[in-house]
Amino acid sequence: MANETTFHGFFILIFLGVFAISVFFRARARRLGGTIPRAREGKRFAAARLAVAAPLYLPLVVYMIYPPWMEWSSLSLPTWVRWMGVVVGVAMLPGIYWVMVSIGKNVSETYLTKEGHELVQHGPYRWVRHPLYSVATTTIVALGLVAANGYILIVAVLAIIGIASLVVPKEEAELIRKFGVQYQEYQKRTGRFLPRVRNAS
Repeated sequence: MANETTFHGFFILIFLGVFAISVFFRARARRLGGTIPRAREGKRFAAARLAVAAPLYLPLVVYMIYPPWMEWSSLSLPTWVRWMGVVVGVAMLPGIYWVMVSIGKNVSETYLTKEGHELVQHGPYRWVRHPLYSVATTTIVALGLVAANGYILIVAVLAIIGIASLVVPKEEAELIRKFGVQYQEYQKRTGRFLPRVRNAS
């Protein structure tokens, strides 16, 4: 039977795997496509982004470094649920790699578009407009299950709400501004976070 050390080990594997993939491709995108200063988003939006990111990522780092520091919000989850978190988390690693390869130099740390920004419509972007958010939030939920930690799961849900209500609308408005009708047509045939279910008729 798996013990806490086993689950902690898988947590580290998944977390560092995601981190390594993200850092590699974001550095590559900055080198090939340039960067957009976060200051251009405005102080209010930057503060809102920090208010979401800090409580989301800090507990993940804390649990990875020393799990007892997060025991105050631990949950009593069945072992099979935690293993399900492991399976989903590990499965997200190739998913994140696929997303990052597909978006290439267009990935940005802001909701703004780069000067040479391209409308990506291949890979997972063929069916979903924001697959990076889909795989990232799914991974965080999976990590919350692996850690059996209520706080991580709660902030993951809040992050999903924040991304859907705050970040994505601004990104899509910016993409419409840049690509116009082309992006609006793309919206019609794709889902925001999951593939669109088309009517049989």
